[in-house]
Order: sequence, then C-alpha cells, then structure tokens
Amino acid sequence: MDNPFRLNYTDQVDTELVKLAVGGDKKALQNLVIRHQLFIYNLALKMTKSVQDAEDLTQEVFIKAITGLTKFEGKSKFRTWLYRITVNHFLNAKKSKSELETMDFETYFNFIDHVPNHSLTINEEQELAGSIEEIRINCTAGMLLCLDREQRMIYILGEMFDIEHNLGAEILGISTGNFRIRLMRARQDLYNWMNERCGLVNKSNPCRCSKKTRAYIKAGFVDPNNLVFNTRYKKSIYEVSAHNAMPITNTIEDLNKNIFQQHPLQETVSSQKIVEEIFNNDFIKLILNT
Repeated sequence: MDNPFRLNYTDQVDTELVKLAVGGDKKALQNLVIRHQLFIYNLALKMTKSVQDAEDLTQEVFIKAITGLTKFEGKSKFRTWLYRITVNHFLNAKKSKSELETMDFETYFNFIDHVPNHSLTINEEQELAGSIEEIRINCTAGMLLCLDREQRMIYILGEMFDIEHNLGAEILGISTGNFRIRLMRARQDLYNWMNERCGLVNKSNPCRCSKKTRAYIKAGFVDPNNLVFNTRYKKSIYEVSAHNAMPITNTIEDLNKNIFQQHPLQETVSSQKIVEEIFNNDFIKLILNT
C-alpha cells in the first residue's frame, strides 16, 4: 500500500500513470483512481462520519480531478495537485447530516453524559466487543466534528496520518508555520475536552464506551449485526501513517493521538462500484472517447 502522505511515496508511478491516462489509456486512469481511492475515502469518512457522504465525495473528487487532468502541467507533484482538489472540495461541500447534528464540544459531551450507563459482565463485554469498539470509533469520530472543517482536516492529515508539515501546508495552500499553529490549536481543543470528559484519556472521568453499549444498541444507534465503522478494514490508520509508529510516551497528547490513529483504514462498501460509476459518468466518457 503506497501511502501518498509518506515522505518516501513513489511519485514517479503517478507521473507515468498520468501520462498514459492523458494519452487515452483507460486502464492507467483506473489504476490512478484505485491508487488514491482508499485514502481520499478515509479523509472523507473522517470529515463527515457518513459512509454514504464519504463515497459520494470520493466519486465527486475523482470526477473533478479527471475532467481537469489535461490541465495538469506537472509543475507540482500529482499527489499535491490531487489532494489540493480533495481538500478544497471537502471544505466547500454541503454539510453532512452528522456535521449538522454536531454543534460543539460542550453540547456533544453533554449528550453522551445523558446516555444511560449499564455495567457489563466480563462475558457480556466479550460478547459485545465488536459493538463496544464500534461505539469507541463512532464517538471519537463525532468529537472530530466538533472542530471546524479546516481544523478537522488539518488534524486528520497532521495527527492521524502524520503527514509531513511542509506537504500538509502545500496541500492546504498555507505556510508551514501556519499549518503547525493550526494543528496545535486543533490538538489543544480536542485534548482539553477529552481530558475533561472522556474516560479513554482520563481514567478519572466516568464515561466508558462499554457502559454506553446497551443504551446505544437499544436506541438503534448501533446494530451489532450491521456495524458501520468497525468493519471492512485490514489495518489501522497508524499502520500506514507517515511514521508508521505509535507514540511511546504517556502524555495526554499522545494518548489522544493513539486513540485516533487506532481508527480503521476502511474500505468503501463497494470500491469497484465507485470506480464503475466514475467511468460511466458522461464527462469521463467524453474525455475517454468511449
């Protein structure tokens, strides 16, 4: 898996595929889409906390990129060009339902506090392990939505995927110093609230994912037989992050980073379907003369 956010990414492969694709090679264009689809989809998923919205955004980005591919002059690396399109599209897209429902940290944590607690036995925890993990991912993903869109994007890129700050700044069209400052602020906002309210970070906080499980299942927020976030993945984000290593210190900041980097790097529900829909788009057909 060639992670486009890593320093040793093989840009030459993209360059060759773009050259072939512009020349009309449909297979090369398909390979280019497949090469970046997983990462664009996961960026979209963390930005929206919605599988359907993430799939739609992924398709929209590729259609926008492919229709503008002939204008790509190679003055920057293709991945920088593609992810700049991605970031701009995500920042300006219509808000997802989850975004509209999530107001701010205080409102979000107050909602969680009002979810009834039910202690589980050891056997029940083992039986519901998949659902407990689903709640952990779902709940912490919701915390990301409490950040404004730009903060959220910078946090996802800079903290979860450990993107090199110069590359992150280039993709967002800001200075490296500005990228670092905004990342620091996003970290502080998230860490401060989690340290005050979340039991994953601060053991003195009463909130526990396992204790919320029964209530979330009863309310229909989690279906043990149809998990949304704890499914369709082979690796966690930290396994493909830029540094490919979890922090070894025990600071509050590193504990938070661990929590978010343990999120799955999820496959789309139907990656092949997205590819097919992209290539069945009328504009793409026109470009490919098919």
